[in-house]
Amino acid sequence: MSMTHRERMAAAIAGTDADRAPVALWRHFPVDDADAEQLALSVAAFQYQYDWDLIKLTPLSNYSVADWGSNAVYRGHPEGTSERITSPISSPADWESLQPLDPHTGALGRQLKCIRRLRELVGPDIPILETVFNPLSQARHLISAGMEVVHLRQHPQQLTAALEAITATTVAFVQAALEAGADGIFYAIQHARATVLSPDEYRETCRALDLRILEAASPGSLNLLHLHGQNTYFELCADYPVHALNWHDRETGPSLAEGAQRFAGLVVGGLSQADLVEGNSTQIHELAQQAIAATGGRRVCLSTGCVLPTVAPWGNIRALRAAVET
Repeated sequence: MSMTHRERMAAAIAGTDADRAPVALWRHFPVDDADAEQLALSVAAFQYQYDWDLIKLTPLSNYSVADWGSNAVYRGHPEGTSERITSPISSPADWESLQPLDPHTGALGRQLKCIRRLRELVGPDIPILETVFNPLSQARHLISAGMEVVHLRQHPQQLTAALEAITATTVAFVQAALEAGADGIFYAIQHARATVLSPDEYRETCRALDLRILEAASPGSLNLLHLHGQNTYFELCADYPVHALNWHDRETGPSLAEGAQRFAGLVVGGLSQADLVEGNSTQIHELAQQAIAATGGRRVCLSTGCVLPTVAPWGNIRALRAAVET
């Protein structure tokens, strides 16, 4: 008997029998993502075309910090991400000027409008996740590349004040997003990796803030943690109170099967971005079947380790969607 998207996701999270493994891809919609209505329409069209088991709403990369003065433009990046063109933080003292934002106004308010509109378009059955970056990842969009780490090490007092304002704003936004119709959040962490911070630095700076935001998201039925990049600290975040975990399992450890043993919830992955862009439909089908076999088809949702590039061939996308039907 066929399940609804919600029933299938609930079964996958619980590790009980489902009619098939869930599958989902998400992508940026550049330029459209600057407008609530256009983004909602584009995300809904993507959902109508492929019928994913969850929708991960991917807003403009700097949406959460735009009202602190961060501006970005799209310049053709194949992942659909925009480039930052203004950085409001230029000195350590600038961090102390950040004050909490009202999530119902400005860029955050537009994103709440997008959630409400998307829910109208896709109906009640499909889980919607709003993308939320962790506080240090948001700070990254306020300063020139890598300087948030420099300030963390050399000017921790000033940066800590800013992270508190960012966290308070994010907690309020997450609560508002759930009220607007989101089922949970896609919580993206970009600094929990060996090339950026040590485990102790991440734990001491970010863990308590992460847990405050995830506590705000806890009424949601589907919260998904994303560990971004290579050489990530899987164990550092594997005990976070989320329903699902997504990482670059095809490019960095652990494997999807190993991750399923080390994380109690739903593992999301099995394919890489390169697989979807450079592979063919036969290869995509084989990788999907391997991921299902490696996990026994339980507590797994097929996806890529990160956002679907805008240049991925449609045939490859269709192949992944068809793979779970066989």
